Amino acid sequence: MRAVSDAARTTLMAGAQWIDTAPNYAHGRAHLDLASVLAEYPTAKVTTKTGFHPNSRHSIAPADVRAQTEESLAVLGRADIVFVHNPERSSHDREQLHHNLRAAFAVLEEFAHAGRIGGYGVATWSGFTTQAFTIAELTELASQAAGSAAHHLIGVQMPVSLVVAEPIAQALNGDGPLVHARHAGITTFASAPLHGGELPSLMTPELVNLIQPGSTPHTAAFQLIGACPALDVVLTSTSTSQHWDDAREALAKPIPEQRLRTVLDVLSA
Repeated sequence: MRAVSDAARTTLMAGAQWIDTAPNYAHGRAHLDLASVLAEYPTAKVTTKTGFHPNSRHSIAPADVRAQTEESLAVLGRADIVFVHNPERSSHDREQLHHNLRAAFAVLEEFAHAGRIGGYGVATWSGFTTQAFTIAELTELASQAAGSAAHHLIGVQMPVSLVVAEPIAQALNGDGPLVHARHAGITTFASAPLHGGELPSLMTPELVNLIQPGSTPHTAAFQLIGACPALDVVLTSTSTSQHWDDAREALAKPIPEQRLRTVLDVLSA
């Protein structure tokens, strides 16, 4: 789809450092549409995923992780991080889930050890909030998969926004997956900062004014997330360079920590 390549080119021209994709995005077309754009920007960092397939099937079995990663590399040409995508879907049994993750990590360790990917991680929607796993458990599983503490688990991705604000509140108190990942040397990625585009329409004028007087819902949402401690990368989609510039400028001017605490207190009340 042209929208995928146009959006990627727009953000890369504007200075974006990361492109995040997956084999099932854009009805399975995302990788093909990104390939030529990524070739134009060889220094851009690329993250992709393994888990969901274009036919809506989900599997993190070793054979599927291997095959899907091979396919992604063949099309994209590179991958700085391969995220295991929503691994919590693989089992409701916590012990089995950890077994599944360890096996998936072992495959990705092979790719990383061979220099074919920069490293791997976990992209989750609910894994941390449902306590399916913790950062400490993920790093232990990675160490077991690698056979030593010199593993290649280098990224975690999770939703962080005004709608999913628990990671922000935890980080403000020096706790939670973002802080624990930072301490472990793992890069943290926030997904869905606008909650799939729904957040701005949910924000009342009073809430926007509380976050940043005179701001707009879009800008206020990014100014708030920009103040979240231990957050390295904010992933968002954009269709125009102006939208990208607006988001980048908002993230560069986060609200003060005390105001962030006030906003979260008001929302929790």
